[in-house]
Amino acid sequence: MAEREGVDARRILITNGGMHGLSLTVQALVEPGAVVAADNPVYPLFLRTLELIGAETLPVPVEADGLDVEHLARRLADGERVAAVYTVPDFHNPSQGTLSAAKRAALVELAARYGFVVIADDPYRELRFAGEDQGRRVFFDSEHVVHVNTFTKTLGPGLRLGWLVLPEHLVDAVLRLRNRQDSHSSTFVQTLVQHLLVSRPGWFDATLARARDLYRHRAELLVRELETRLPGRLTITAPEGGFFLWPLLADPAVDAAGLHARASAAGVDYQQGEFFASGPGTDSGRRLRLAYGDRTDAELRTAVERLASAFD
Repeated sequence: MAEREGVDARRILITNGGMHGLSLTVQALVEPGAVVAADNPVYPLFLRTLELIGAETLPVPVEADGLDVEHLARRLADGERVAAVYTVPDFHNPSQGTLSAAKRAALVELAARYGFVVIADDPYRELRFAGEDQGRRVFFDSEHVVHVNTFTKTLGPGLRLGWLVLPEHLVDAVLRLRNRQDSHSSTFVQTLVQHLLVSRPGWFDATLARARDLYRHRAELLVRELETRLPGRLTITAPEGGFFLWPLLADPAVDAAGLHARASAAGVDYQQGEFFASGPGTDSGRRLRLAYGDRTDAELRTAVERLASAFD
């Protein structure tokens, strides 16, 4: 993994998936009761990791091109202090956007200036099927970024195996904590994944290429079906990667909770946008998070038909 990421192997810590990496990072580097800035909307399970140490959350709006770094900069300039900033830089869950290269550089600069840690949760990074890669070197070259990744989204969720890329000066602190918890990830699972990655040169990249083609197809099909069956009812931005669509209810008169209840009764379920809000001030309550990653073409078409019946 160090060779693939282009970093020294000492900086890699293997974990039991992405959530384990987040938990280790928070417990090792954030003091109890400290403030952690987080995406708004946010991957909600991250907030549960903050409960482990009683940390406070500072919601930061997420825009089409990722975390609103200027908003964060204003809060910091006004005297707000944070121990860490959490964001999903690529194909954000739930809002599907990607943090721009300019914002990545600005966020790292803020971290250096104010002395906080950026927790870059990046499980969808390898699943880009459109648009331009915004780069990750800026994260790896910083002493203020912990980069979190996992094989869950690329090789399979049952593997529960991931990794951290840590700055040199944080390695010992996180390693000491790991040694006092579960000590190490399953050597059986590690050996299996190592075999998959190195026994056949190019196998992993070929697997990723097939996955990108599949997810591109499913995303395009879902967008096309929604636009055909529900014209003007949803405001949709086609995703460039990842697993999620984050459409906005175009008509403010539509009751989001009522729509969800009718859709569920019709046999299609999705997560309501309000579930992802980390604070006020977003349009999450008017959003639907539609996950297309493991649905067949027929299932996606059926889902749209059932959603349309809920609208009707």
